[in-house]
Amino acid sequence: METIKGKHILLLGATGGIGSKTAKILTSAGANIFLCARDRQKLTALANELNIPGANVFAADITRPEEVTLLKEHFFKVFSQVDILINASGIGIIKSSDVLTPEEFMQTININLYAPFLIIKAFLPAMKEQKKGLIIHIPGILGKIPMLGAAAYSASKYGLTGMLQSVREEVKRTEIRITNLFLGGVDTPFWDNIDLRVQRDKMVMAEEAARTIWFLCQQPSSAVVSEMVVQPFNHQAI
Repeated sequence: METIKGKHILLLGATGGIGSKTAKILTSAGANIFLCARDRQKLTALANELNIPGANVFAADITRPEEVTLLKEHFFKVFSQVDILINASGIGIIKSSDVLTPEEFMQTININLYAPFLIIKAFLPAMKEQKKGLIIHIPGILGKIPMLGAAAYSASKYGLTGMLQSVREEVKRTEIRITNLFLGGVDTPFWDNIDLRVQRDKMVMAEEAARTIWFLCQQPSSAVVSEMVVQPFNHQAI
């Protein structure tokens, strides 16, 4: 396993349930973390808690190309290279297709698929130039197995999976590695505003999901974990 001590890591969705736990674990492991999320106040609070310098924090709406450009510029003012890119951002709107609005559908596509495209377009060239790097995305289990009421969400996550598989083909002659993490239900604030009966006490804990990401960040240079599936034990889907 490779150590992540001293590695330069860009963490998107840093203030979310999984993102914040991941930031804590990676920081404690000695990584150099750059945090990004939309909420500046939450970002600042997380950075203060983890003693991360203010320069290593950037609030951005990554569905906007101009803000992604500013994020890239700011990141490379702080770090000379990006060793690991982790995208833990996303949105979940769980509604049956007859009540799902066009605006909600496009919002889901923009955040879960278009934004990752913009991020890859911004940061992949630097990885190609250095001919190495690790990209970790979280399509979630609904990027493999659809669910009732998840038409928009599954569409965005299936699209994300396909896009990343295609990008993997672009970089297969380099040491750039791409890992898709298919998480089942994780007990995070994701579920707070979703009108669906779920057993959150039987879900994967957010810290366990974060430890999975920490593990994936240490992949040996001789191999790659292309996919990993982590689900609650009581409802294994695949």
